[in-house]
Amino acid sequence: MSDHISGIRSEISWSTSSQITIFGHDLVDDLVGKVGLGDMGFLELTGRLPGPGESAMFNALTVSLVEHGMTPSAIATRLTHYGAPDSLQSAVAAGLLGLGSTFVGSIEGAARYVQEADLGGDLEAEAAKIVEPFVAARKLIPGIGHPIHKPLDPRAERLFTILDENGLSGPQVPLIREVARQAGEALGKELPVNVTGAIGAIASRLGIDWRAARGIGVMARAVGLVGHVLEEITNPTAPTIWREVEEAASSHHSGHA
Repeated sequence: MSDHISGIRSEISWSTSSQITIFGHDLVDDLVGKVGLGDMGFLELTGRLPGPGESAMFNALTVSLVEHGMTPSAIATRLTHYGAPDSLQSAVAAGLLGLGSTFVGSIEGAARYVQEADLGGDLEAEAAKIVEPFVAARKLIPGIGHPIHKPLDPRAERLFTILDENGLSGPQVPLIREVARQAGEALGKELPVNVTGAIGAIASRLGIDWRAARGIGVMARAVGLVGHVLEEITNPTAPTIWREVEEAASSHHSGHA
C-alpha cells in the first residue's frame, strides 16, 4: 500500500463481514429501531448521540425547515423532475443546490458569528461588533429580519421555547436577540431573529460546528423536496410554470412577427 493511500483516514464508519459500526455504535444492535432520523443526523454532525433534551431540540430544528411551500428550491426540483422524470435524486439535488445565503444557508452565517463571539463577555458589545460591519457595508445580517414575520418570527420563538423547556439555555440566544435589537435600531426597521438565525444560535448551543450548520437545512429540505417530487408526479405544475414563464418572457415580441 502506498504512503498516499495509507494516509487516508475516517473515524465515521467501518465494517466487517458481520458488523457495521458508526462512531463506535453498532448499526444493527444500537441504532436501527432505537434512534430516529434526527438523532442519526446529530450523530453524524457531532460524533455522539444526543441526550433526551438535545434530541428533542435537534428534531425540532429539522422539522422547522422541512417544508416552506413553493420556494425557489421546490420549483427547481419540480422543473428538473419534469425534464428528467427518471431521476428523483437529480430533482432533489437541483433544489438543494439553491440553499445559499438567501435561503436556508443563512444558518451558517448566523452560527459563525455566534461561535466567533466572546460568549463569556459583554454580549451587548459583542453584538455591536457583529452588527456594525454589516450595517456599514449595507449587507443583510444572516438570521436577522423577515419580510412577513414581524415583530417576531413565530418559528424562532417556538424553537427558543423548546430550548428553555429542555434546560439548554445559554448565551447564544441572548446574543442573537441583541444582534437583532441593535440591527433594528441602527436601520430603523423591525428586524426579528428569523428561523435560520434561531437555528444558527441553537446549533451553536448544541456544539455543532458552524461549517456544518447549513447541513441541518440540507437534511431537512431533502425530505420536503422528495414530497414535492411525489406531488409533481400526481399533480404536475412544471408544465404550467414553464409555459407561463415562457409566455411572459416573450410577450414583448407579440405582434412583431
